[in-house]
Amino acid sequence: MEEEQKANVRAVDRALDILLCFTDATDLGLSEIASRLSLHKSTVHRLLATLENKGFLIRDVQTEKYRLGFRVWELSANLSQNDDPATLLLPEMERLRDLVEETISLYVRDGNERIRVQAVQSKQPIRRVAPIGARMPLAVGASSKVLVAYAEPFILQEVISDPNWPDFVNKESFIEQLDQIRKQGFATSVEERELGTAAVAVPIFNRNGQLVASIAASGPSNRLTPEKMSQYAPYIMEAAYRMGKMMK
Repeated sequence: MEEEQKANVRAVDRALDILLCFTDATDLGLSEIASRLSLHKSTVHRLLATLENKGFLIRDVQTEKYRLGFRVWELSANLSQNDDPATLLLPEMERLRDLVEETISLYVRDGNERIRVQAVQSKQPIRRVAPIGARMPLAVGASSKVLVAYAEPFILQEVISDPNWPDFVNKESFIEQLDQIRKQGFATSVEERELGTAAVAVPIFNRNGQLVASIAASGPSNRLTPEKMSQYAPYIMEAAYRMGKMMK
């Protein structure tokens, strides 16, 4: 009986892993999913069939590839706006985008990574494209530094002790940057994670004073210069203040 329960839990775990494969891909084939999860194709095929029958995945009969099904959207439609900053803060993000004319992204921390949970693309011909759902390390980038700078002290220790910490980032310099961020209220980055891009980010605190997210403006580094980022920082801080007042 115990072995059967373990098998059932393992099947659920693997099914969820399959769904998580679609956080960075629109459609995937059987072989691609099996390779990502290091599972036998036969095992993945059975789980895909179940997820398809339940409406969580849709299979294209021509390409034999899978994509997320309508059941996922039904679940997301029932998220409470009070619990979903990606929905609640979207109008403010759009207003901020129109003000600074750069791409606006909303990030939350998940372990030693940050996740882009919402983005509003710039209307500029040349712009930073920010895919929702992307995960990034907390060692580099303006929003990463904000999420660590204003987190509890033990979070910093977990981040800098991460075995995946990049060799090119000096830990002492990183900690010094966090002190400066807390003093000035915002963080900047220039080509830290991607060549040719820059970003300025500020924290969002809820009505209880708790850090809930980071909001950032990003764009080409030749347009979003250090001077421009300093100019935009007060606008982003003001928007972040309004956003925080909307969150419990």
